[in-house]
Order: sequence, then C-alpha cells, then structure tokens
Amino acid sequence: MHSAQNHRTLKSLIALALTLAAAGATVTTPAAASVIADPSSTPVTSDDGAFISGVTQLDGRMLDLRVSSPAVGAIVPVRVLLPRDWTADANRTWPVLYLLQGAHDDYTAWTRETEIESFTADKELIVAMPSAGPTGIPTRWLNGGSNKPDYESFEVTELMQLLQRSYHAGDTRSVAGVSTGGYGAFALAAHHPGAFTAAASYSGVLDTTAIGVPAVIDAIVARENVDPSALWGDPTTNAGLWNSDNPYDLMPYLRSTAIFVSCGSGLDSGERDNLVGASLESALWPQAKSFAQRLKLLGIQAQTDFYPGGVHDWPDWRREFTKSWPMLAASLGLS
Repeated sequence: MHSAQNHRTLKSLIALALTLAAAGATVTTPAAASVIADPSSTPVTSDDGAFISGVTQLDGRMLDLRVSSPAVGAIVPVRVLLPRDWTADANRTWPVLYLLQGAHDDYTAWTRETEIESFTADKELIVAMPSAGPTGIPTRWLNGGSNKPDYESFEVTELMQLLQRSYHAGDTRSVAGVSTGGYGAFALAAHHPGAFTAAASYSGVLDTTAIGVPAVIDAIVARENVDPSALWGDPTTNAGLWNSDNPYDLMPYLRSTAIFVSCGSGLDSGERDNLVGASLESALWPQAKSFAQRLKLLGIQAQTDFYPGGVHDWPDWRREFTKSWPMLAASLGLS
C-alpha cells in the first residue's frame, strides 16, 4: 500500500476509533420467562468444572443458559435454539452452529436482529449463541497476566462439552460471526483445527495488526470502560501475543476449514443515515480484501462476497448470512 494511502487509512481509522470510544450502545434486555432446572438428572460439568447453573425456557425451542465458567470466572449467558424434534432422552446427536455477537452487543443479538429462529425451525441442528462479553471478542485476555476472562476456552471447551453432555450436541460444528464475532469465528477455527468444519465472517476484524486496526480494537475495549492493554497488552511490546491471536497470521491453520468472507466498501455508497457504520465498513474493507488475497496466495479455498457500499450493521449481515448458508449447511451435513 502506498504511503499516502496508508496515511489516509490511518487518519480514517483513528477518527473512527475516537467516535467508537465516545459513542454509547443500547441493548434490549430479554423478557422474563420461566426458569427450569438443568435437563440432566445428575449434575453435568465440563472437564474443568463448568456447569449450567440455570436454564430459562423462552419458548418451545429457545433456551437461555447460565453457565458457571471457571475459564471466564463468572456466570456466562448463552442462548440456544434446539431442533423441534429434540428430546432429553434422544438416542441421536445434532450438529451445532455457533453464531457470535459483535462488539457492544450481547448474546441475544442474533435472535433480536435476525429471523434465525424461524429460519432454523425446519432444520436438524442446534444453534448456540454464547456471550463473549461486551466487547464481543472471544479470546483469552492478558489482563495483567491473569489470562482471564478466557472466552475462547469457554466457547471451544466448556460450552462445547456441556452441549454434548446435556443437549445431545454432536462433533460436527460450524461458526459464524459479525464484526468482532467474525474475528472470533476465524480465530477459534484456526486455534482449534478440526473443531469447526466451516467459519464465516461478516464484516469481521480479520487482521488485528493491520495499519490503524489496533487503535480501533483499543477503542472498542475502552468504550466498555476497560483498560485496552488488558486485552493483549501493548501492540508493539506485546507483538507476539497480538500476532498469535490474529486471524491473518493464523491463516495456514484454516486449510481444512470451509471459509466465507464478506465485507462492504462502505462510504462510497453515499450512505447518510448511518455514517459511523459506513465509515467502519470502509475502514475494514482493505484488511478484508488483503485477507482474501492471502488466502488465494496460500492456495486456501474460500467463498467471498465483497460488495459496493454497505454499512457495519445488521441489514447487510442478514443478507450475507443467507448467502453463506449453503456453505454452512453443507459443512453441517444438512441438505
């Protein structure tokens, strides 16, 4: 990239980071519903002792789990959609689709912003929508050397085992996410080869060390009144840790994973109703394109959709999820 273009991109990202840090967020709280016990007749735990401390039945298929997580050091909520023919005494398993939230949102995002419940009503799968905290970054935080909260271990080990042991989840899984959840989809798949048959990112943060992107990540963390260095430390002095959690650097570990990458070009759409969303999409466009280019260079097959305009928001992500569904369905063994 030419130096002048680098300079314009850096100025755009820094301005965007300041906007993100100053902005507020509104998240709808789920309505109250009946609370039922863990479906197991005996206590069920993951290998490290995580357990389901409560279950809220929202409707016939939708549950909110509260998981006591040693990895995170807290109670972590997870929304789950069960297949309509699911029963506690079933003698079969179901594949699992993980759907990851974005920043400044929560685990209810996918059911609040999409039609995922009705879309999956006739499909033989379990949908898991775990919380990754308010930043939506499912990683192991450095946090002064405590390595907590560790949302990566929560999602890939604790939750995975609890779904298998309490809800008949099988060994076939795919993962998809928006924004920082797109980061999570590829980071989790790369850190745990074979855990997910497919990974999809919609406007994801795919190169955390690209020019200006650390400033955006720091702003995401700071907006939640958390010291940005608590995530992975300083991006210069802790470059090794940043690189080890960067999907761009982890790309070779995605060779056995089906991949979908999408992003819009942002501001050139003339969008005026959501300038922050258009600006963020525009800022993420170069690193999404370079991610796809490196995939091609490494000979890693991927499905991509780079579209003109667009904003960093759910109307585009709903469309992109639909485009990625045939790949996700095939990876889950669904027709």
